[in-house]
Amino acid sequence: MAQTASTQLGSNAIAHHDGVASLPAPAPALHHLDNSDEPETKEDDDLTFHDLPSFPADVSTAPLLRLNLARLLNHDAAEEAKLWDACQNVGFFYLDLRGGTSSKRDSVHSDAAALDGDTLLHDAAELFELGREVFELSTEEKQSYDLKDQGSYYGYKGLGQGVVDAKGTRDANEFYNVSKDDVLDIGERLPAPEVLQKESNRELLAAFCRRSHAVVAVMLGVLNEKLGLPEGRLAELHRLEVASGDQVRWVRSPPKPTADAHTMSLGEHTDFGSVTVLFNRLGGLQILPPDSEEWQYVKPLRGHAVVNLGDAMVKFTAGVLRSNIHRVVNPPDEQATHTRMSLVYFARPEDEVKLKVLEGSQVIDAKRKELNGGGALQEEEDVTAKDWILRRAMGRRAGGDWKASEGTEAGRSKLY
Repeated sequence: MAQTASTQLGSNAIAHHDGVASLPAPAPALHHLDNSDEPETKEDDDLTFHDLPSFPADVSTAPLLRLNLARLLNHDAAEEAKLWDACQNVGFFYLDLRGGTSSKRDSVHSDAAALDGDTLLHDAAELFELGREVFELSTEEKQSYDLKDQGSYYGYKGLGQGVVDAKGTRDANEFYNVSKDDVLDIGERLPAPEVLQKESNRELLAAFCRRSHAVVAVMLGVLNEKLGLPEGRLAELHRLEVASGDQVRWVRSPPKPTADAHTMSLGEHTDFGSVTVLFNRLGGLQILPPDSEEWQYVKPLRGHAVVNLGDAMVKFTAGVLRSNIHRVVNPPDEQATHTRMSLVYFARPEDEVKLKVLEGSQVIDAKRKELNGGGALQEEEDVTAKDWILRRAMGRRAGGDWKASEGTEAGRSKLY
């Protein structure tokens, strides 16, 4: 049975009764936030999606730290240290959004004025419903918004129209990208299906962009301080109101119950931009942890987003921060009988920002000297964020330049 998008955040996320959507109370917050105490507890049970097959207990999962948004907003030193640890060593972590709110009085996270974790979860649930409507459009209509035809990374990519390796093996997903600049009226309105032109849906997308970007702003604020950069330096490169490649993406993979467990829906890659905020309910996402040859699943947790860093943060910090290679394969066991959907917010540097090592940080300077063996600094590629993202996105289309799609961890992949 294929899952419906309306339940993408769990049976407790959003339900429909006579056409009216309603939200029940969120799941209780965790009292333990890392994976060191794995025995099943009531808190762990409350993080499952009860309307779907359980994630199998015998599958190897990535040891990601669980961070708490409310604690980060309260400037909890231990929580900020965990964020720093996660961003240096794995580049992926869980973020518990429940109960995390900020106000305009928050001077440190000034860009977090619109942040409300519970409302963000609600917005995500509604956007899964909207994504379902988009994917239910006819193939002909969806193809009329093909992003490759428009020379853009906004619009539609059909099933099998991307590749997962240098041999040209076709992917097993379709996706639709919506520009942050479009829905916030920063740039021109882009061609889109009627359902996405509806004003109420544009307002929902805009709210999701603002709240997701506010989450990103919290992460950037902590990292800026840990790196010892001039105050607000990372925020200056990621202003919400300035043109950038930020986007909302829906991804849909049809059920593949008889496919091999390693069949890839999305090939091995690192993300192009700065910070990715992901919502999903079924297994399939895998990371290749540092110093490991074993791919490990990222188990979805209700009430949480999965957050990871992209290559821009590696470039800005000379590798102090990590953008980890990952992929999407068939969901494990019985979960493979369900349609897999994801909702993603990609935060990227402003279009004209050069992806070069930032000045003003002793931490970054020390890393850069280490990489150069104490000798003369190597010349960096002179590329803007806009050109970098477009080059990498187009390289993953069928017939594209695979080499141009390579990211910062290309050497770890057997597909390059």
